[in-house]
Amino acid sequence: MIKAVCFDLYNTLAHYEPPREELHTNACRELGIEVELKVIAKSLPAADMFWREENSRSPIGKRPDKEKLAVYAEYEVKLLKEAGVEVSYETALQIMARIQQIGFRFEIYGDSLPALELVKNHGLITGLISNIGEDIEQTCQDLGLQPYLDFKVTSFEVGYDKPRPEIFLAALEKAQVKPEEALYVGDQYDLDVVGAHGVGMKAVLLDRSDYFTETTDCPRIHSLTEIVEYI
Repeated sequence: MIKAVCFDLYNTLAHYEPPREELHTNACRELGIEVELKVIAKSLPAADMFWREENSRSPIGKRPDKEKLAVYAEYEVKLLKEAGVEVSYETALQIMARIQQIGFRFEIYGDSLPALELVKNHGLITGLISNIGEDIEQTCQDLGLQPYLDFKVTSFEVGYDKPRPEIFLAALEKAQVKPEEALYVGDQYDLDVVGAHGVGMKAVLLDRSDYFTETTDCPRIHSLTEIVEYI
């Protein structure tokens, strides 16, 4: 029996608008670089991991401008290399500059609070498990998530990213439930489903854009409110 439901944050409960994969794809296209939106979406986690590792080594925001630019360029180079495209550091900086010009904001999905309310109405524990290299309290407060979450676990706190077991085990400890009594919902198969299954948790893959049609070893949903079918 499910006693706790844990959610990913980025692209599960909240998202960038415009979506980051769209920003990178459009910026590349303006510079004559063609790359598929779907491929960029699947390449973002690897580039994000590089960013978090760099930030934990030394906060990027506090580095001299020259060092900041080097990290920005390396991020874009890694992202596009993961997507099968090689670019120079100069081109990478041009792409990042264009993304900054366009601008983006972080906002909650329309189905997030209704889904969290459904889970709470079933009397279940709710938690957050996120690969993020900073404190998440203010973000959750700003998004209106705080009243619905019983606990939060981040890679900033634990020192390990998903899909490493440590971050999932920390969540189970906070929830005070057995692995088989917990369900995890996330949008990245390799990080979220693999990580949750690795410690014995159940997992549901949120696939809003129908990117993971080949997935067969876990339920796949297109809206968070569908989670009610699995609790």
